[in-house]
Amino acid sequence: MAHVSDLISTDIEQYLKQHEKKSLLRFITCGSVDDGKSTVIGRLLYESKMLFEDQLAAIENDSKKWGTQGGDIDFALLVDGLAAEREQGITIDVAYRFFSTDRRKFIVADTPGHEQYTRNMITGASTADVAVILIDSRKGVLTQTRRHSYLVSLIGIRKVVLAINKMDLVNYSHDVFNKIDAEYREFAKQIGLNDITSIPLSGLKGDNMISPSVNTPWYHGPTLMGFLETCEIDETRLQSQPFRLPVQWVNRPNLDFRGFCGQIASGVIKPGDRIRAQPSGRESKVARIVTVHGDQPMAVAGQSVTLTLEDEIDISRGDVISIAESPAEVADQFEATIVWMTDEHMLPGRPYLLKIGTQTVTATITEPKYKVNVNTMEHLAAKQLDMNEIGVVNLALDRPIAFDAYNVNRDTGGFILINRLTNNTVGAGMMHFALRRSHNIHMQHVDVDKDARAAAKGQKPCVLWFTGLSGAGKSTIANLVEKKLHAMGRHTYLLDGDNVRHGLNKDLGFTEADRVENIRRVAEVARLMADAGLIVLTAFISPFRSERAMARSLMADGEFVEIHVDTPLEVAEDRDVKGLYKKARRGEIANFTGITSPYEAPEAPELRVATTVASPEQVADQVIAKLRDLGMID
Repeated sequence: MAHVSDLISTDIEQYLKQHEKKSLLRFITCGSVDDGKSTVIGRLLYESKMLFEDQLAAIENDSKKWGTQGGDIDFALLVDGLAAEREQGITIDVAYRFFSTDRRKFIVADTPGHEQYTRNMITGASTADVAVILIDSRKGVLTQTRRHSYLVSLIGIRKVVLAINKMDLVNYSHDVFNKIDAEYREFAKQIGLNDITSIPLSGLKGDNMISPSVNTPWYHGPTLMGFLETCEIDETRLQSQPFRLPVQWVNRPNLDFRGFCGQIASGVIKPGDRIRAQPSGRESKVARIVTVHGDQPMAVAGQSVTLTLEDEIDISRGDVISIAESPAEVADQFEATIVWMTDEHMLPGRPYLLKIGTQTVTATITEPKYKVNVNTMEHLAAKQLDMNEIGVVNLALDRPIAFDAYNVNRDTGGFILINRLTNNTVGAGMMHFALRRSHNIHMQHVDVDKDARAAAKGQKPCVLWFTGLSGAGKSTIANLVEKKLHAMGRHTYLLDGDNVRHGLNKDLGFTEADRVENIRRVAEVARLMADAGLIVLTAFISPFRSERAMARSLMADGEFVEIHVDTPLEVAEDRDVKGLYKKARRGEIANFTGITSPYEAPEAPELRVATTVASPEQVADQVIAKLRDLGMID
């Protein structure tokens, strides 16, 4: 059982050869807070004799210092390395540990139990083969047990150890064990987990950790270490799947070499194999497989390689090289499951960055279909997702990508969502399938384009995006600017916030989600009008930077002019021409910008105008002058 071998000191080469032949098991420990995850891992490391003398001495000193187990060793301190973790007695970040026995090598991810750290748990689970789900035998199956189990099933882990821990605190009761086991299995059926091994444990006392415990004579299954050492893992699973290589880098050191580098996500490749570059769909044959050890006759999943091709086809970073006879799918609209990971709400219509494989694209959640109650597996109607909620949504991307369903290939079917402004990861997702509309709806070519329409009008199309608080003067100024442009013979159209809500957007309210959708629709209409060759003016509060960034991204470079009508809240509230601020102060209007909903001022608008020092007429002249500076008008 013990890992330490005399070969380390007598024949290190032989020891390393033995080590190379051992299989590697990646597993995760998860569960609720204070159920003993870190203690169980610490005990495994201790019992496997993976600790050096100085480490053991340090942990003994730390145990005396923190005094959490009286005079005994606190094995949790082996894994909880952060000061905050030791002070609070909880796991905050994912801790990875490597250890081995005579039979197998292991990488274990100890993940946090708190709901607020669910995203850390997903990180640890993403590469695991087995999940060890801890349960405190005194508390039984909890919401966090169900949440973690559901996430484990979504991520694709199929082997589960139900580690019913702290049996010493329930007198090693067989009835308690049976009750928890039965309750969990009933729940697990609903989420497709069938390969479950329940083990009664005491991580603190060592019962059934390494050797069968005399305290549980009624238990005849494997010990935890026995299970981990002997459970079957399909190490060739990825190799049996179709070949996929997400291109990390195009290596062209000179005119005679052009190679496509990356780590093989699945499959096997050989020189002469026909491949398809995706999403372009162009095909070629593999000429060479280049590695740091020279050319190879074959490469398999998990290896980092450089492929050269027989033909000069265009492939860029982010593309996927697939085997030609079984390529990945290509689409720009999908159904997917999303786990939301941040305090910021997930809102349909808001653009995010989606990173899948080596590619990053812009994504919009077009339609939340439902969210899941992890206790009952009930599907609940949802317009948004909040932190730690799990939902199924429709996604739209700004370009087609190559992908596989997540249950077929984790690497080409899993993705993360990133806030475009803060670069924070806000969600993790799993692709289900491409929406039919993605394949059936195509852009129709038209011969008369924006340039032709603009030339006919003798002007340069653009969008003047006025933003500011309610009462700042946006509509007044935009109206004056349009009158001046009209007098100059320009072809214009003003999209005003109130007017649009009488028609196009009359179905939308003022929730955060509806306001995002309001701006998305206006931005799309503004793009169409600019495509018609018009100078488009919009007057909307548009309080969020992300939606203004989305509107800008729809336009060609230089055609989006953001104008911040910078009026202080107290001035706008004093004007209160519509009486809205008074109603908001009385609580009669929810989510009112500046009162109960934030306004995110532009950081670098093309023009910032102050209505406290200039009249609307003067501000309108400033806008006209700015358009001349930008070359939009003569």
